[in-house]
Amino acid sequence: MEHLERCEWFLRWTLVRAAVRRYLPWALVSSMLAGSFLKEFSPLPESYLSNKRNVLNVYFVKVAWAWTFCLLLPFIALTNYYLTGKASLVLRRLSTLLVGTAIWYICTALFSNIEHYTGNCYHSPALEGLRKECQSKQHCHREGGFWHGFDISGHSFLLTFCALMIVEEMAVLHEVKTDRSHCLHTAITTLVVALGFLTFIWVWMFLCTAVYFHDVSQKVFGTLFGLLGWYGTYRFWYQKSFSPGLPPQSSSLNLKQDSYKK
Repeated sequence: MEHLERCEWFLRWTLVRAAVRRYLPWALVSSMLAGSFLKEFSPLPESYLSNKRNVLNVYFVKVAWAWTFCLLLPFIALTNYYLTGKASLVLRRLSTLLVGTAIWYICTALFSNIEHYTGNCYHSPALEGLRKECQSKQHCHREGGFWHGFDISGHSFLLTFCALMIVEEMAVLHEVKTDRSHCLHTAITTLVVALGFLTFIWVWMFLCTAVYFHDVSQKVFGTLFGLLGWYGTYRFWYQKSFSPGLPPQSSSLNLKQDSYKK
């Protein structure tokens, strides 16, 4: 337990500061542009991480929203209940996950449609020999062809959105102070460590995407959609009264609805 608490202390010190929430969006944009520049003008040699079948990509990034959802669900529930003691306010805050799910679903569906309507099927990856009989990506792949369209980077979108959402929700830790005698101490400590490591994985794989995959414009659009999803919720809508609200930021909450405003 002592090692877990030390790890939790480090993650609190690293991720919970206001400066992280303020500068992480800019850091993601800068690293995406720098990685894209490196990929275009001085490509790195292939490595394990440039293989789409690497463990982090297959078991984490491919299901990034599932990981984020499953860890934030108990974290938001426990920390918000610890601070407010009111189930209705906890449920209100948990609705942020439904909003996040809607954003994930709409954006990924939009990206898929854009790739479909801008794409064509070819005989080879070099885009030689147009196969007009294949009118969809699925049909093209079944026939052994190669589909080429404007493929907005879903990785850039989702990793940006998930990392920023986790950091926003972890801001509640400024107000959550538990000791070993508290019944929620072990659960919250474990969730903080899990979410912290998950955030580092998302940022690291975001950098790998910037360096190894997609064209610059595809990554720019993907990152932009992730930033818009975060900004439209945590920096705009959640500050309104009719919204899921922001994480509790004051120790004098008084169980009021407006306690979720900044």
